[in-house]
Amino acid sequence: MDGDDQTRRLLEEIRDVQREHLAEYRRVTQQLLEAQERALVRQQQVSAVYRRFVSVGAVLIGALLILLVYLLVRWSPYLFR
Repeated sequence: MDGDDQTRRLLEEIRDVQREHLAEYRRVTQQLLEAQERALVRQQQVSAVYRRFVSVGAVLIGALLILLVYLLVRWSPYLFR
């Protein structure tokens, strides 16, 4: 009987350690998922700022090109005599 009790205790210890490992695995997995979600939100925010920046830049470049063409047409008689 003593061997059976030792075997039972050993199996219970193994079970308890496995439960602890599973709980730790779940905790770490949950932390990783939360970190990934935060990174995704941050990436979406940066992407939105980048799109705005590119849009404003394109409008400014377009306006400068229109101004350049206007000035060239307006002053071409004086510039290209």
